[in-house]
Amino acid sequence: MSKYAQPDRRPAVIAGASSGIGAETARALAAAGFPVALGARRVEQCEEVAAEIRSAGGEAVAHRLDVSDDDSVAEFAAKVAADLGEVEVVISNAALIGPGALLQTTPARLERELDVNLLGPHRLTRTFVPGMVERQRGDIVFVSSDVAVRARPFMGGYSASKSGLEGLVASLQMELEGTGVRASVVRPGPTWSEMGMDWDAEAAAKVLNEWVKWGHARHSHFLKARAIADAITVVVSAPRGVHISPVDVNPEAPLEEL
Repeated sequence: MSKYAQPDRRPAVIAGASSGIGAETARALAAAGFPVALGARRVEQCEEVAAEIRSAGGEAVAHRLDVSDDDSVAEFAAKVAADLGEVEVVISNAALIGPGALLQTTPARLERELDVNLLGPHRLTRTFVPGMVERQRGDIVFVSSDVAVRARPFMGGYSASKSGLEGLVASLQMELEGTGVRASVVRPGPTWSEMGMDWDAEAAAKVLNEWVKWGHARHSHFLKARAIADAITVVVSAPRGVHISPVDVNPEAPLEEL
């Protein structure tokens, strides 16, 4: 096979695959023919999705993954390599978000968000991308958020981490130029997922009202997680010589009455 060709079999890792965008991305990639490895701290939920994929004829494994822990990332990578072979695609989707005013946010909580949302993607990059560079092919996709370009009040830690993530990826893209490895950003707008579902109802209402106040919620529609998964699948399925990034995915407004 020419080094400029894409192999027929492209094992893919999805970090943060226990629910929402991560789980849907695993399903979408498996349906497109990618062997998938699902990773998250809630490994039982990853196992359920993997079993569903296998029952539909796909190839899927699941292992525990905590992107804030160096040893966990290394152990996960070793298990995936043993199960599926050399990883061709990495989806960095694991994230942590919590509501609250910055004046009341402790440094410890902010540090935790940055560790998962910014250092976690860096750990995945350091673990998987060197092998891609050596083989001169591969994709690493970072799931960002529209808060990276339009910060939200009472979500300061999340906004800061996603802004930092996009800065990191911009540098990475330049450093990988000419290696055959594509680093891409997919930037979801408002999306229904389990993120934020554990928030206190009063805190969640306050955050959403602030979105409206500052013009961040122009209409009531939210995306389904599958829309983001489909965009990610398009990015990593692009033929060699094509690099798609960044990709903004936003909900369409409801139809107005004529």
